[in-house]
Amino acid sequence: MIVNRRHVLDRSEVTDAAELPAAVARRLGGEPLRWYVSAADEREFVVETTEYAAPLPPAAARRPLSPNGIDVVVSLIPTGIGCEIGGYAGDAGPATALLAAATDLLVTNPNAVNASNFVLSDDRVAYTEGSCIDAFSRGEINLYRPRANRVGVIIEKAATESVDHVLNIINTVRAVHGVDIVDYVITDEPIGSHCERNGSGAYVGRIDRPGMLLDCAQKLLDRGATAIAVTSNVQDLEAEDYANHFGGKHPNPVGGVEAVISHLIVKAKGVPAAHAPMINFKDLPLDHAVVDARGAGELVSISGLACVLMGLRHAPQISDEHTVGRLVSGVGVENVVAVVAPADALGGVPVLEAARRGIPVIAVRENSTILDVDAQALGLTVIEVGGYAEAAGVVLALRKGISLDTVSRPMTTLGREARHVHAGA
Repeated sequence: MIVNRRHVLDRSEVTDAAELPAAVARRLGGEPLRWYVSAADEREFVVETTEYAAPLPPAAARRPLSPNGIDVVVSLIPTGIGCEIGGYAGDAGPATALLAAATDLLVTNPNAVNASNFVLSDDRVAYTEGSCIDAFSRGEINLYRPRANRVGVIIEKAATESVDHVLNIINTVRAVHGVDIVDYVITDEPIGSHCERNGSGAYVGRIDRPGMLLDCAQKLLDRGATAIAVTSNVQDLEAEDYANHFGGKHPNPVGGVEAVISHLIVKAKGVPAAHAPMINFKDLPLDHAVVDARGAGELVSISGLACVLMGLRHAPQISDEHTVGRLVSGVGVENVVAVVAPADALGGVPVLEAARRGIPVIAVRENSTILDVDAQALGLTVIEVGGYAEAAGVVLALRKGISLDTVSRPMTTLGREARHVHAGA
C-alpha cells in the first residue's frame, strides 16, 4: 500500500535544516518514496511524504570511484509543485541545455525535458529519476552512464485502441531513433494510478496495485531489460484543473503520481524507470484553443510515451552491473560542483544534502512554485540568482575558481578599512 502523509516537526526537535533528513526518517511509517519540506517558519517544519508499506531491498554499497575530473551540476525541477520553468511539458529544456553547456554533466529530472512526442536530447544531460537523484545526493549510489539501455515497457490493461496506439509509438521510436526496446508486458488488470493533492497544494499520487507493477517490471528484467517505462491512464483528474494547467495557472496534476510509480520501481528493482500517460487528457474546457506555450507539447501529442522511451535510452544506471557494453563514465557526489533549484522550493533532499556537504546551492528566483520554502525559512546560505542564464554564469565561475565577489559590484577593497583605523589611532 502507498500512502501520502503530512508530518509537522517542531523547531525544538529540529534546530537546523541539516538535521531534517534524520528527523524525517524517525517519523516515517514505511519505505520513503518521496519527501520534501512543504512549509517552514520560526515554529515548525511541515514535511509531506509518500511512503510504501512493504519493505524494499536495500541498495548495494556504493563502490568508490577514482577521481576523474568530471564536473557535475544537479538541476532540480520538482514535479507537481507548479514550477514556472519546467512545470509543464518539457519547457525547462532550453534552461537545461544552457546549464548543461556550462558543465561536463547535468543531472536533472525527466520531467524537465519530457514533452510527450518531444524531448530535449543532449549528451551532457543525464535523464535521472528523482529517487536516484536523492540517493546520489546522499552519497549512497553512483550514477553510471551507459552506452545504451535496453528498455522494457509496461502497458496498462486498457481499450484495444489505446494499446494499439502505444504499440505504434513503441515501433516508431525503434524505427526512427533506433532505441533498443526488448519487449513489452500488458498488465492483467489496470494499475490504478490516481492523482492526489497534498495540503500544500502539491500533487502526489497513489497506486492500487503496486505489487502487480513490480511483478511486470521483473518479467521485463528477466527478458533482458535494463530500464523500465510504464504507461497508464491516470485517474481522478479534474478537467477544470487540467484546463487551468494548460492556461498556465495550475500545477501539472499528473506529475505526482508519475513520480510515485518511477520511484517505486527504481527503489525495488535498481534500474532507471519513468512513467508516461497512456493517452493525454482531451476534450478539456479550455479558455483558448492555443494553450500556454509551455504545455503545448502535451496537448498536440496523443500519448506521453515517446519522450520517456527516448529519455530512458541513455538514463544513468545506479549499478555498473546493468549496463550494455562499455560505460561512458561513472560519477559520484564528490563530482558535484553545484545544485540548482527554484528559490522557493529548497526543502528537498538534494539541496539539504548539498548544504550539509558544503556544496554550493544556486537558488533561481524566476522559477517560482506554489511553495514558499526559501533559504531564509530553512536557515540556508545559498547563491541567489534571477534566472538560469545567471545560474549558468555562476556554474562557470565555480568551475574556474573565480570568486563571485570579483564579478559583481560594489566590490570590497581589502585593507582600506584597516588602514583608516590605524591612521586614526
